[in-house]
Amino acid sequence: MRKKGTFVKGWTEPLRIFKKKPADPAAPLEKTPKEKEAAAKPFRSAVWIKGEGAVPAFKKVFSSGKVRKAALFITAHGIYEAHLNGKRVGEFVLAPGWTSYKKRLQYQEYDVTGMINEGDNELTVTVAPGWSVGRMGIFSRNLYEKFPALLLELRIEDEDGELRVIGSDGSFMTAPSNFISSDIYDGEEYDASYTPDFSVPASVIDAGKDALIPQEGEIVKEQEVFPAKELIITPKGEKVIDFGQIVSGYVEFTVNAHEGDRIRISHAEVLDSEGNFYTENLRSAKQLLVYTCRDGRQTFKPAHTFFGFRYIRLDEWPEERPDLNGIRAIVIHSDMERTGWFSSDNIKINRLFKNIIYGQKGNFVDVPTDCPQRDERLGWTCDAQVFIRTATYNYDAERFFIKWLRDMKADQFEDGAIPVVIPACPLEMHTSSAWGDAVTICPWQLYLTYGNREILEEMYPAMEKWIGYIRGQSESGYLWDSDHFHFGDWLGLDAPYGSYKGSTDDKLVASAFYANSVDILIRAGKVLGYDVSGYEELYSNIVRAFNERFLKDGRMIQETQTACVLALQFRLAYEPEKVARQLGELVRNCGTKLMTGFVGTPYILHVLAEYGMGDLAVSLLLREEFPSWLFSVNLGATTVWEHWDGINEKGEMWSSDMNSFNHYAYGAVADFMYGRLAGINTSEDEPGFRKMIIKPLVDRRLGHIRAVFRTRQGSVISEWKTGDDGTDFFFLIPEGAKAEITIPGKTVEVGGGSYSFHVKA
Repeated sequence: MRKKGTFVKGWTEPLRIFKKKPADPAAPLEKTPKEKEAAAKPFRSAVWIKGEGAVPAFKKVFSSGKVRKAALFITAHGIYEAHLNGKRVGEFVLAPGWTSYKKRLQYQEYDVTGMINEGDNELTVTVAPGWSVGRMGIFSRNLYEKFPALLLELRIEDEDGELRVIGSDGSFMTAPSNFISSDIYDGEEYDASYTPDFSVPASVIDAGKDALIPQEGEIVKEQEVFPAKELIITPKGEKVIDFGQIVSGYVEFTVNAHEGDRIRISHAEVLDSEGNFYTENLRSAKQLLVYTCRDGRQTFKPAHTFFGFRYIRLDEWPEERPDLNGIRAIVIHSDMERTGWFSSDNIKINRLFKNIIYGQKGNFVDVPTDCPQRDERLGWTCDAQVFIRTATYNYDAERFFIKWLRDMKADQFEDGAIPVVIPACPLEMHTSSAWGDAVTICPWQLYLTYGNREILEEMYPAMEKWIGYIRGQSESGYLWDSDHFHFGDWLGLDAPYGSYKGSTDDKLVASAFYANSVDILIRAGKVLGYDVSGYEELYSNIVRAFNERFLKDGRMIQETQTACVLALQFRLAYEPEKVARQLGELVRNCGTKLMTGFVGTPYILHVLAEYGMGDLAVSLLLREEFPSWLFSVNLGATTVWEHWDGINEKGEMWSSDMNSFNHYAYGAVADFMYGRLAGINTSEDEPGFRKMIIKPLVDRRLGHIRAVFRTRQGSVISEWKTGDDGTDFFFLIPEGAKAEITIPGKTVEVGGGSYSFHVKA
């Protein structure tokens, strides 16, 4: 086994071909004295405190005169919720969010000027275990800290300009809160009949402030509400409420009850083949809400956790028949602005697009998670990189991804490897091709979509270290061909019996992504003005080695769809037309269906369209039999599934082990809708859609499509409609931008404005 930090086959040092030596991003995030002072500045009068109970509550009573301005700075080890004089502070759900806490812990600043009374005031805060302390990752607990803790500072400026600062310290009182327990996976238990007795002073603990950073990502907020749609009595006699849509969030209920009455609510995504409540796919996650009532009418919703669900089961309820008007599902996700819309004449494609949107909502809860329901919910890097192009069409996700990429940079190993989940979890601290390549693919996409040069510069050293790591793994010098565990074409439909991995050779997949990452590094380096000649030589050698190892007579030696797709998508084949023909044969010969997994599926429609097989690409998109995107739509899916046949035609489950019904990766097909069917793309030379390359793919089977995308320059619209006499096109280009529009028989260069064309049949 290669020792850490050493290289083989003549590679004696990591990437000295880059003339500007970058800082080492894998080193501890050591701050300068000024940076440390700035990071700790809001909390100079505060110390970390811990409290009583599994979910401690903290209380501070203080008096105030007339207030000109007041601000609360706050963070926690765990998830906090603050109240000032009985009113919730801010809208941030699950604050302070999830980062690589040991290196980067966000704090929030709230304007509380209007919340402070003249006279007596009461500040209370509950802190639950959350991601930092609770159960998180595969069988992990206490990833970052051993117990919940609080750090806050309240600054009050009176009308005379005098500043009073109240910092968390031993004068805060503590008690076990009404929350008996709280966990990301397992849910919450709350006792409304209990009144906390704040009679114990909080304990001051020795915890540092060097990792503190101001809020970077989009905050998580309550976004929309789904009323209860239907009460179902299942064959087992269960009382189940259907909200009609799989969401991430929680239930809010209002009920009349007696003190001591108990409410117990289970959450699930689907019903089984017999119509009963199904929770086996949650694995060990309980997704349970337990509430002990006080006397009278009361309303409650969780505060420190979230659930992935469409259905709830009323395991215990104080009324014989629940009032559906008093039960609703609240959707939460990161507060991103919607920027993309797509519609067609095909209602099933429209439902698929809606499912993709809800898949993104449900999995963009502070980090890009793989699923919002089972005992996982981790920031898997491959899911994020295959979906990021779609993500940035659908929503303004720039700030969301920048925060996550900074955690990636913080968690990168010293030798350059990228953990497969970010923020990293101990049992997922290995690396894999296609997963680690998120470090190059994601920053580059942010550059293309938003013209963000700064994120390229910030992440370039981490990209370099990733390439250096791969070079150190190489047996041949130019391919990632060592005996290294990779996820390969994960969940490929051509997987051998008993395997989760498709049949495409791991070394082929790894080497293809290696080439792609070097290619991105070259492009990014040129944007930044760096000398990348050494990388260009490396890339040329990788492509040559790839063709020598994996192709013969211009065709892929390994006859899999994914092998062909990667060679074409990453422009690796010397004779791409031969590989394209090979891919077309493979698709048609198996009955015009997909056989790809996580790394082949996002690209297959694109490469088919690129090489003149747009009709075949659309045939795959419109396919309704298993395997296909519309198979799940026909079975009533409201989000994208992890498996093409998560449920089959008989209602049988794929498995109980790994079967999420809200898994956004295959939703990457929406970038085909925007980028191919509508043809909306940015020029790499003028990114951020300053110059657009618009080339729609028309297919009469779709009849009519319309895509709207709000770029940094303004909204662009691409629309076409087929008829007996031909096709009508309409385009709107925002003022200040320009576009190259290509339709059958014509290419035109235009500026801002609206344009209509008709092409005869």
